[in-house]
Amino acid sequence: MAKRFVRSTINWQELENRVPPEQKGKFFAFKDKAEHYYQRVMSNPPEVPKMDWERYKKTVPVPGLVEKFQREYKALTVPYPEDKYSIEVDKEWEALQPVIKKYLQEKQLHIDRATAEIKRIESLPKFEDMSLEVFFNVYPAEAMDFVKKPTFWPHTPDEQLGYEDPMQKIEK
Repeated sequence: MAKRFVRSTINWQELENRVPPEQKGKFFAFKDKAEHYYQRVMSNPPEVPKMDWERYKKTVPVPGLVEKFQREYKALTVPYPEDKYSIEVDKEWEALQPVIKKYLQEKQLHIDRATAEIKRIESLPKFEDMSLEVFFNVYPAEAMDFVKKPTFWPHTPDEQLGYEDPMQKIEK
């Protein structure tokens, strides 16, 4: 006879930790279906019920039919399906391990860079507490240099002396 399931081989807690929050509803619906299916399978007896051939012999009017069915039923064997694919899946999983390791290293590098950038940004003074001199020292490319290149208010390019409209350059 087929072997009986003792417990679920699925680690539902680990699987739940990996599911994104927006897909939790679908995950719990799937888990519920799997549990109901498991309960239905476990509610059946582990062995096939025995046939009462004597009762059938008394009720079936055709002579020899029940004996024929009984012989065929006893000769019938349903083999337990052979697992051909788990070995292939395990081989593919082992082949993927270097790729996964490389991917994780690349992502860890991105995480380290992002963490360093966050620390750098957090070490800067708050924008509210920053003076123009501090801003000039921290961001020299973005800061206005009033000594070397003075500008007029509102400090936009089109309000400065010597400004040429780009549209007029195109028309020429």
